[in-house]
Amino acid sequence: MTEPLESLLAALDLTDTGARTSEDIFTGPSQWMPLGRVFGGQVLAQSIVAATRTVADDRSIHSMHGYFLRPGDVNYPITFSVDRIHDGRSFSTRRTQAYQNGLPILSMIASFQDEDEGLEHQVDMPEGLPDPESLPNSADTLEDVEHPVAQYWASKRPFDMRHVPSPIYLSVEGAHVAHQAVWFRSIGDLPDDPALHRAALAYASDYTIMESVMRRHGVAWATPGLKAASLDHAMWWHRPARVDEWLLHTQESPSASGGRGLALGRIFSRDGRLVASVAQEATIRVPDAAKLRD
Repeated sequence: MTEPLESLLAALDLTDTGARTSEDIFTGPSQWMPLGRVFGGQVLAQSIVAATRTVADDRSIHSMHGYFLRPGDVNYPITFSVDRIHDGRSFSTRRTQAYQNGLPILSMIASFQDEDEGLEHQVDMPEGLPDPESLPNSADTLEDVEHPVAQYWASKRPFDMRHVPSPIYLSVEGAHVAHQAVWFRSIGDLPDDPALHRAALAYASDYTIMESVMRRHGVAWATPGLKAASLDHAMWWHRPARVDEWLLHTQESPSASGGRGLALGRIFSRDGRLVASVAQEATIRVPDAAKLRD
C-alpha cells in the first residue's frame, strides 16, 4: 500500500479513549499538509468515523452537516467528542465536536438509518463526458512545478483526481462557467468496510467542490493573493459506493456574493448510480475581486 493511502487509513483509525461520561471521546492524528493547516476533508471523515463508532452496526450514515470553526494545526492530534443525541426505531442522531488545544475546530451533526425500502428515483448521470483513463492526472499537470503545494497535490494525495474539462491549478482554460466535473478514486484498494468507504467519500468530497465558484470567475489556485477556506459542508449518502472505483463528482455554483461562494455537487458511480449529494459554502477572496464581477 502506498504512503498516502497508509496515511489516510491511519487518520481514520481513531483511538477510543474509553471515556464514557456524557460523551464518547476519541483521538486521531493530523495528516501532514504543506501549509500546516489540517485538510477539512480529513476532519469531516474522522468526525464521521467517531460518530459511527457509537451507532449500531446495522445503521449507516445517510446525512451530515458540519461547520468549520477554526483551522486545524497538523502538528497536533485531534480529539473528537460524540454526543448520543437520539436513538429511535429507525434513526440515530449524533453530534461530533472536533477539538485541538481545547478549542473546537469543527462541529458536525449526523444521522444514521437502518437499511430500509421505499420510493426510488434519481437524476441521470451526465452523458458524453470523457472516460477517466483519457484524462491527465494531477501528476501529469503538476510534477514539474516546484511549489510544495503543487508537489503534494501531484504525488501525496490518497486520491487520483481527473478534471473535466481541465484542472484549474495554474490557470483556467476555456469558458468561465460555474460548473465542472471531476473523476476520482483512491490510488489503491481499500478494505471492504462500507462505513470506511462512506467516511472516505466525505474526505474526497472536500477536494474540488469550491472550484465551480473559482472557475466561473477565472480564478486558479495559483492566483496571487487568493484566500479560500470552507465554511460549512453538508452531505447526503444515497446508495453504497466504493471509493477505490472511479466516481464522477459533478459540481456547480448557483451563487457567489459577500466574499462567499456556494457550490453543489453530485457524485455518481461509473455505471450511473447517484451515490451522494454535497453542498458547501466557502470564503473566496482575491485581490481586485470587483474586476472579476459581471
